[in-house]
Amino acid sequence: MKGMVRFVGAGPGDPDLITVRGLRALQEADVICYDALGVAPELLEGLRAELIYVGKRCGRHSRSQEEINALLVELAQRGLEVVRLKGGDPGVLGRVGEEALALAAEGIPFEIVPGVSSATSAPLSAGIPLTHRGVADSFALATAHRRKGEEGFSIPPYNERTTVVLLMPVRTARAWQAALLRRGYPRELPVAFVSRGATPAQRVLVSTVGAAAADAEAARITAPTLVVIGRVVGLRGRGLRWWNDRDARECAEEPTRVDVLAEARA
Repeated sequence: MKGMVRFVGAGPGDPDLITVRGLRALQEADVICYDALGVAPELLEGLRAELIYVGKRCGRHSRSQEEINALLVELAQRGLEVVRLKGGDPGVLGRVGEEALALAAEGIPFEIVPGVSSATSAPLSAGIPLTHRGVADSFALATAHRRKGEEGFSIPPYNERTTVVLLMPVRTARAWQAALLRRGYPRELPVAFVSRGATPAQRVLVSTVGAAAADAEAARITAPTLVVIGRVVGLRGRGLRWWNDRDARECAEEPTRVDVLAEARA
C-alpha cells in the first residue's frame, strides 16, 4: 500500500504563520523531510513524526535534488504519511514541481498545501506593502540567484508603478545592482533589504539602487534576505513600520537559532 506525500509551506519564519491545514499535516505525519531556510524550529517540536533534514543552503547541500526525490518516493512506497516541509510557499522557487513530478511518475498520491510566501509577508513585516494607491499598482518577483553559466536576471525594465522583489540577493548584489541601472532604474530609487523577515531577528536596511551593494556589505547582510525595490519602500519611514525590528546599520550580525541548527547539521 502506497503512502501519501504532502508538500507544506511553513510560512516566512514566524511559526504562527503556518496554515491550519499545514499544521494538521505536521501533526498527522509519520515522517517530515524539512528544509533549512524559513522553517521555524518550533514547528518541529513535540511531533510524533521522524524528522529528516534535507536542507540546501548556498554551497552546502545535505542531499542533491535527485536524492530528495528518491527519498520521498521510497518513504511513500513504504506506506508512510510524509510531509515535505518547505519555507514560505512551496510554489515560489521551492522546487515543488520537480518533486511532485517524481512522485507522479511512480503513481504516488500527493497534496500541495500552500504557505505564506516570504516574498509578500517579509516586506509587510518591514512596513512595506508591495502595492499602494498612487505609488505602485503591480509587483514583479524574481530570483537573484544564478546557476553556473547564467548571466542575466529576470528583472523587468523600470516602471515607476512596479515594485520589484528579488529573492536570494546577497551574493549577487553587485551584479543585480548593475542590471537595475542598465534597465533604467534611477540611482536614488529606494531599496530595502529585509533579513530574517517575520522573525524576532528581523533586520532592515534601507538604501538606494546606486548604493545598495556597498551598503549591504557594510551592514553585513546575510541570508535569508530579500530585496524590495521601488517607491513603496518609502512608506516604511512614513509611519508603516510596525514590527519591532532593527536597523541593519545599527547592529552587528548575530546568529539565530535557525543558523545554529543549520550549521550543526551541515
